[in-house]
Amino acid sequence: MTPPSGLPSRLHHTAYVTKDLEATRHFYEDILGFPLIATWCETDELFGASRTYCHCFFGLGDGSALAFFQFEKPEDQALFGPELPSSPFIHLALACTQEVVDAARARFAAAGLEPSFELDHGYCKSLYATDPNGMIVELTVDAPHAPDAASLREQAHGELRRWLAGDHTSNNVYR
Repeated sequence: MTPPSGLPSRLHHTAYVTKDLEATRHFYEDILGFPLIATWCETDELFGASRTYCHCFFGLGDGSALAFFQFEKPEDQALFGPELPSSPFIHLALACTQEVVDAARARFAAAGLEPSFELDHGYCKSLYATDPNGMIVELTVDAPHAPDAASLREQAHGELRRWLAGDHTSNNVYR
C-alpha cells in the first residue's frame, strides 16, 4: 500500500530504555518472536557528557523495529531511563495475523508464562502482555468485518466533534 503523499512511508523504529537487555531480548525474541535484527554498541557525546550504551532492534514484518537502549553507567540509566508507565491505556499495539498471535501464545505457554489479558474489541481481538520493563504490548488481529481505514477516516472528525460536544454514545457497532 502506498502512503498518501506527504506522509511517512512507515515507522522506522520506536525506542525505549531498559534496565536489562537480556531479559528484554528474551521477551521480544524468544516469547513474542520478533527477531533481533541489529545491535549497536556505542559511545557518543550526548547532552554534555560521553555516554556508552547498547541499542538493540527487534524487527517487525513491515521493516520497522522496536528498539531498546541500556546504558553502561547507572547515572545515565537513571537520567534517560525513567520507569515505563504500566497502564492498559499506555501501551504498544501491533497488528498481527491470528497465526502470529497463536504462535506467541504457544511460546508463552512453553515458557510457563501467561499473557496479561485478552480483549475482544469487536473490530479486533487483542492479546496483551507485559514486557520485563513494565510496558504493555498488545498483539491485535483485525476482525474480518472491521471497517477499512478510508471509511473510518471519512467519519473521524465528525465523531471527534460529537464526543467533544458531550455526546458520549458508543459508535462501536462491532461488539
